Amino acid sequence: MTRFLALVSALVCAITTGALARGQSAAPLAGQTFKNVQILRGIPVDEFMDTMGMFSAATGLNCAHCHAIDNGAGWEAYATETPLKQTARRMLRMMNAINKDSFGGARVITCNTCHRGDQRPKAVPSLTIQYSAPAEDPNDVDTFPATGMPSPDSIFDKYFQAIGGRARVDALTSIVATGTYSGYDTDHAKVPVEIFSRAPASKTTIVHTRLGDSVRVSDGVNAWIASVDRPLLLLPLSGDNLSGARVDALLAFPAALRQAFPRWRVALTSLADRDTYVVQGVSQGSRSPLNLYFDEESGLLVRALRFADTAVGRVPTQIDFGEYRNAGDVKIPFTITETWTDGQSAIALTDVRTNVTIDDARFRRPAPAVPFK
Repeated sequence: MTRFLALVSALVCAITTGALARGQSAAPLAGQTFKNVQILRGIPVDEFMDTMGMFSAATGLNCAHCHAIDNGAGWEAYATETPLKQTARRMLRMMNAINKDSFGGARVITCNTCHRGDQRPKAVPSLTIQYSAPAEDPNDVDTFPATGMPSPDSIFDKYFQAIGGRARVDALTSIVATGTYSGYDTDHAKVPVEIFSRAPASKTTIVHTRLGDSVRVSDGVNAWIASVDRPLLLLPLSGDNLSGARVDALLAFPAALRQAFPRWRVALTSLADRDTYVVQGVSQGSRSPLNLYFDEESGLLVRALRFADTAVGRVPTQIDFGEYRNAGDVKIPFTITETWTDGQSAIALTDVRTNVTIDDARFRRPAPAVPFK
């Protein structure tokens, strides 16, 4: 193992043990931040927001339905009591009781188990669904490892070769990129974005919105979001969101990514009508795996799927990669689409530089966002 990969392994070990715990300890709790939180008081704010995302994804509703409020009214107004919030609390108690009584407390039954994207669960079977061609979801892969699959090492080796070769991949230490970003937080308008990545697991993304800069920083141990559209102007990430921020940074450095998980296993699926290997990384003691999708023919990484456990079940974040182009000595994706329960964003890069010096200050805790006046 090279000295670089040994350093990566040591850092990953630190992150997944004591260092990760230190990052979690500073996370503010929902009950300290919001008013009228009755059941979910003791979870971190970022997990609380993911829980709201699960409610939305499972029922097909948005914030305004349950809170009966215009999003522009401010966070304080979301505390107003409504009939749907009362219903949600009853459903939470019912769900928790079922999981406790029937599954030993494991979150097997979630909001999505019954609702499946509809406000009201369907009591009558659908004959249309029963007799129609099955709609395959490439993210719904649950057979690991599948028989007859190539080894994880061979899939990673083909990926390394496809983007420039192992020597160049190992030599990749930093990426600085600019381009455009669009998403729900910009009303889907394209705005400038800057991305600073440094191996093995540091990343800063700055989106220049009309309401002010939205900044996401991961220093490899801790991570933060500074944005005016968040419930806190500086939101520390915790738990699976903290691990997810580290994964997002690792995705830029394939050599470090390969070393990030002690165990990988392989299955096969179809993505955009192309055979695709799913290589799943599993960490000891973690319930949330990482799924990497590699195109069988080209060997390129085309999707990453990570998860975050919430008080009401696991929620996914999907990152799709496209338009691989040369950037210095390696190829990187110039289009990145991120989809999660709260929305979707798209990044299109226009200028990319590799192996350049990045000031340490880029990866320090950002200042709180400043509301637009």
